[in-house]
Amino acid sequence: MSLTIAQPRRKEIDHRTIKLLVGLIAITLPLLTRVFASSELESISASYYEGGWSESIFVGFLFAIAAFLLAYNGYSTREMVLSKIASIAALGIALFPCKCGAHSELVRGVHAVSAAVMFIILAFFCYEFRRRALEKRYAEAKLRAKIYVVCGLVIILAVAVLGIDSMTGGGLRQHVAALTFYGETAGLVAFGFSWLTASRVLPVLSARQERFSPLKQSPPD
Repeated sequence: MSLTIAQPRRKEIDHRTIKLLVGLIAITLPLLTRVFASSELESISASYYEGGWSESIFVGFLFAIAAFLLAYNGYSTREMVLSKIASIAALGIALFPCKCGAHSELVRGVHAVSAAVMFIILAFFCYEFRRRALEKRYAEAKLRAKIYVVCGLVIILAVAVLGIDSMTGGGLRQHVAALTFYGETAGLVAFGFSWLTASRVLPVLSARQERFSPLKQSPPD
């Protein structure tokens, strides 16, 4: 008795697979860098100076995010261009370390600007995901639209709080020492959950007709 294995109908990587992987990477990045850090992190970016697993996860995950954003084209020229810019910004975060503790910046301002650009573009993608979800008739799609709004607002709020803290010379950090870590974590988790939701792998947030699995031969539209 021979075992017949069906050949995939789509040879290229599917955009929902990209969203699934990006979502999982972004959500786990804050937790893993902190777990493997040898000291208390004042920011996720500070894991660059930790060495070992924490540094490897930080740089490696950002390169992975950059690669997937580069591969993602979205549904319009605007989305395609912005995903490429976000990809470059992710590389900027990884390659140009932050000014953390006694460590100085390699090139002043590149890290912070790259982070701000990436997060702002990701907040825009939340808007795009919401717009497309509202075009569908499924109740699960309406729920996804609400989630995208929340995720987008969390990202914008995180960028705003960290921006205010930077402009005031760390005024907010005087009251919350780990403010930067919390802000970066909130932004990354919101980004990751929005893309995980958009992948349509979660049963509660996707109708059966539209649910995606990386193992399906022909993913739904």
